[in-house]
Amino acid sequence: MPSTLLSISSLLFGAFILLMGNGLVGILLPVRAAAEGFSTNVIGAVASAYSVGFVLSCFLTAHVVSRVGHIRTFAVLAAIGASSVLTMGLFTTPLTWIGLRAITGFCFAGLFMVIESWLNERASNQNRGQIFATYMVINMSAVTAGTMLLPAVTSVGITAFALICILISLSLVPVSLTKSDAPTPMGKVRIRLIRLFRISPVGATGCLIVGLANGAYGGLGVIYAHSLGLSETEVALFMSAAVIGGAFAQIPLGRLSDRMDRRLVILAAVFFSAGLGMILATWGGLLTGMQSFEALTVWIKSLPPSASIILIGFYGFAIFPVYSLCVAHTNDFAERTSFVETSGGLLMVYGIGAIFGPFLGALSMGHAGPGALFAYTAAIHAVFFFFVLYRMTRRAAAAQPKQGVYLETAGQVRTPAAASLDPR
Repeated sequence: MPSTLLSISSLLFGAFILLMGNGLVGILLPVRAAAEGFSTNVIGAVASAYSVGFVLSCFLTAHVVSRVGHIRTFAVLAAIGASSVLTMGLFTTPLTWIGLRAITGFCFAGLFMVIESWLNERASNQNRGQIFATYMVINMSAVTAGTMLLPAVTSVGITAFALICILISLSLVPVSLTKSDAPTPMGKVRIRLIRLFRISPVGATGCLIVGLANGAYGGLGVIYAHSLGLSETEVALFMSAAVIGGAFAQIPLGRLSDRMDRRLVILAAVFFSAGLGMILATWGGLLTGMQSFEALTVWIKSLPPSASIILIGFYGFAIFPVYSLCVAHTNDFAERTSFVETSGGLLMVYGIGAIFGPFLGALSMGHAGPGALFAYTAAIHAVFFFFVLYRMTRRAAAAQPKQGVYLETAGQVRTPAAASLDPR
């Protein structure tokens, strides 16, 4: 196994650099947009545009790879992505950012697909699980490291955009110089969304819910954090804490779901997500002025703003495993030969939710203030909670021998190319 990891080390290093850039741009844009005076609706539209580009790339990048190969595709997408980010630093207008954010979403999805398909080609049935786990650790670590770069660079001016451009460009070096043989062109995966909802209404609906909720949090959480008076360092910690909390939740919740009806674990996760969401909504001022909640509001407001970082960590602990749980639940009922199709389709369902999530979250915040972001996610999770309860009365749990093995993704939703890397 060490020799296998060594042979793909350049690919993993390139992925780490690329994901650092993606993590930094994800937190930089809402911070800079707020500083530029963009409305919450515009910031939500910028976040939604990324998901639009990401989903389109999942359909189209395979055709580009089949024509020019993996390395050329990676080089082209890296060049376009780096140029798009740098252009956003030069022209800070809403329409420009929305269009360029869609382009960066397309490029990043394509870049991830190239790396993931390459890793899949190098994996065997004996080491696929370890390669998958290593890639997930790199994914989480790099995004967190990129997020924590924000305090080290000023969000004013073009410096941070230039750093992101440098990171994307540098990711080309290890990938281009790799001695690992280029993989065969990506195969086409048939996506049948209606079939997914028939196979597992809970699993498919859950992936949509995750997109609606997590897409809103990922795109607008920075605005909420700023409303609490957090510094840029604390904002970076606020966004990173949720990812770290989600990472810690994966193993215990995953193992628990392997030993019982997964829907019970999903119920517990979304229940706590909704409850913590309402606490965060209250902290954000949603219930201010309502006499019935005055005592609760006063108590929460008496806490130091930095304590919200701890709370968001618990929130991430609850929300981020839901996607993995829903994928595992769906595969409990899907045919083993259709795993790649099932995972790719669920990713598309998530992407659709992530397109609309920031937009709906922004509308809520525009109507009722920053705290409405988490009131919106709490409402989404509450609806899903009751839907799961209903489905449990309509369908029995998967038989234990048939139930597949949960595999953690730590909330980092991947491209369809990684579906075949998954050892299941």
